[in-house]
Amino acid sequence: MPNQFLLTAEGLEKIKQEFDLLVNGKRPECVKRVAAAREQGDLSENSEYAAAREELSFIDGRILELEEIIHNAKLISHQHSKSAVDMGCQVTLHVDSRKDVFTIVGEWEADPKQKKISHSSPLGKALMGKRVGDEIEVQAPAGKLRYKILHIE
Repeated sequence: MPNQFLLTAEGLEKIKQEFDLLVNGKRPECVKRVAAAREQGDLSENSEYAAAREELSFIDGRILELEEIIHNAKLISHQHSKSAVDMGCQVTLHVDSRKDVFTIVGEWEADPKQKKISHSSPLGKALMGKRVGDEIEVQAPAGKLRYKILHIE
């Protein structure tokens, strides 16, 4: 059975956009660079050719990876209960005298800079199934952090 990739609708759309950009934009440009470099003659000493081939190989690998994700995506429902933390929900936490808001997502769309954390991350695992008012502890590089769940939506 193929891997399932848990994604929000927004996350799947971003992956489809990246796929489209690679297939219809970057790959054709790279193929042209490979062809132009090939026309320069001796391929054994042609660094432009080698670099273009390497880039094309990377692009093709990423296209295959994105195809698998798109074909095996399982959308996270936003119809979850607001009584317990689940994938797709937004959680307001109290930690170190400040509030932080995180969205629980699948691994493929986790982005800590945008406060999107994976359900399989240490914090995500600790939050899953918890309710407003619950407190959790998570081991971080700087030591244990204690979080209190203030709101779930």
